[in-house]
Amino acid sequence: MHHGKYRFIVSLLAVPLAVYAVFVVSPYVQAFPIAFTNWEGLSASYQYIGFGNFVTLFHDSVFWVALRHNLFLLVSLPVIIVTLSLFFSAALNYQGGVPGARIYKVVYFFPGVLSIAIIGVLWQFVFEPRNGLLNGFLRAIGLDGLARLWLGDGKTALGSIMAVVVWGGVGFYVVLFTAAMAAIPRELYEAATLDGAGAVQSFRRVTLPLIWNTVQTALAFQVIGALDLFALVKILSVGPGGPDDATQVISLYMYTNAFTYGKFGYASAIGVTLFLINMILTLLTFRLTRRERVEY
Repeated sequence: MHHGKYRFIVSLLAVPLAVYAVFVVSPYVQAFPIAFTNWEGLSASYQYIGFGNFVTLFHDSVFWVALRHNLFLLVSLPVIIVTLSLFFSAALNYQGGVPGARIYKVVYFFPGVLSIAIIGVLWQFVFEPRNGLLNGFLRAIGLDGLARLWLGDGKTALGSIMAVVVWGGVGFYVVLFTAAMAAIPRELYEAATLDGAGAVQSFRRVTLPLIWNTVQTALAFQVIGALDLFALVKILSVGPGGPDDATQVISLYMYTNAFTYGKFGYASAIGVTLFLINMILTLLTFRLTRRERVEY
């Protein structure tokens, strides 16, 4: 009986796992040996050059600019997105839930159902300097001096893309945190209220410890996302990656080297480096945010 159940489960998982292995795992594995070659992508011939690509990468100024941007995003995006998501979730769950909470959840989650390509094109129209929605709004209320090129100005380009990432990312985590908060027994909040705890204290002493595992998972997802962030930068930035590498990130630089310059060996070295950085920082995130599990 049990063998039949396991065979059924294996039959369901076999095809998706095979597809995942071929199209996701296999390219990752192939990138490691390719990183030690000078392969140009379309040629059948290549040479092993040892750590030559990594030595070049170490002295590549554009790579370090991209890494600095990724680290800035790594520090800022998780903090902003998780903080806003927790705030909105707590507001929706305050005293059992606010009126119209379901509508708010749909509104918050709406950006999450849009593809990244649609989001990128949508915000291109918002940031368009002459006829865009943002500059048009600023001029309409008499703040012409605040109108900017936004994506075309090195001082505001990365911040503008960050705003789009926050807009698109908060809704998913609002729904995630709201579901986690809804599972907390109301009796715990009633007991905290009887002990004289206010809304902020109840959140700090009751809510946050009980949903910390969910917060930890959200932070790990955000770390991975901040180190990737390819599609939106590719669509929204000038160049892409500009102006003057003001929005350059590692994943975009890897793509540019592979498909623009034909340096697939060098691009693979960038990908391997990104993979290792991603693994280390994700493990550090789990390590630094680890707490004792609270049962209820």
